[in-house]
Amino acid sequence: MIEKVVVIGFGNISKRHCANLKLLYPSVKVYGMSSSGRFPSTLPTNTDAVLTSFEEVILLNPNFVIVASPATYHKEHAEKLIKSGIPVLLEKPISASLSDAKELVNCSKQSGTITAVGYCLRYLTSSLKMKELLENHFLGRVYNFNINIGQYLPDWRPGKDYKNSVSASKSLGGGALRELSHDIDYAQWLLGPLNFEFGILRTSQELELDVEDLVDVVFTTKLNVVCNLHMDFLQKQPSRKCTIIGEKGRLDWDLIKNTIQFYGADATEMVFNESEWDKNNMYIDMLIDFINKINFQENRCITVEEAHDVISLIEDIEKSGMWII
Repeated sequence: MIEKVVVIGFGNISKRHCANLKLLYPSVKVYGMSSSGRFPSTLPTNTDAVLTSFEEVILLNPNFVIVASPATYHKEHAEKLIKSGIPVLLEKPISASLSDAKELVNCSKQSGTITAVGYCLRYLTSSLKMKELLENHFLGRVYNFNINIGQYLPDWRPGKDYKNSVSASKSLGGGALRELSHDIDYAQWLLGPLNFEFGILRTSQELELDVEDLVDVVFTTKLNVVCNLHMDFLQKQPSRKCTIIGEKGRLDWDLIKNTIQFYGADATEMVFNESEWDKNNMYIDMLIDFINKINFQENRCITVEEAHDVISLIEDIEKSGMWII
């Protein structure tokens, strides 16, 4: 029975988690806690009380904690909870740096505390279908995997100055690579380990940011699949698409429309179409899956080791890629 949950952070994703917890478990007590130490002037919606310290959280002994603070705070916040044996669901990315990610992986292993990372795109219904298609060799041998993700940053959080957001702050773990790391995660989930080959990171100046707002990367896999990844904060109409080319044809996957179209030599087929969908369902399914993990039931939660590998790739890109500022 889920009775008490703590959500750290008061941002948009925290609000979504609080609302979904109340939807799933109407009687649950949801406790909020600021990631920066500030105390809200009013009680946030779908929150029963506000805590002010990790000592209070540990004394409360909740069923689990959702850490939705900026990535640079993840190690500091999650480590205390993991060492206390409190299950933790960490919002993506696992951390802002590879060294912090390694420490969280080690902490989780040593304590045995249940920990997972919130890469919610894996819970999208078309993602699950794509996983099934590739595992069943629907395209035969896969040659190329092309990802294009972009959305205009000023439109992300209506009513808030984008320049003051985590996404725009280098010190809080912002930038396109970390903010859009969902796509690196699902690429590794579908293709297996990625090897970084070449990358270009740009700051366009259009948004006047000190972080990259354009990213172009080439990866390869051990099966010689070439994966091209494009990310940006600049596309005026949101786009999240993946095109997969194989020996039997091409799959066009639209993650926003939640559709998969097949183009073969003799036929075109809509392999999956769930365009009338509620994106909140993937967040609900992720919460349910994490609760299954807590209850030692079958689950497909994203492990800290998998999330660590995403940060490892990001640091490879930053260190060895070409920067254009």
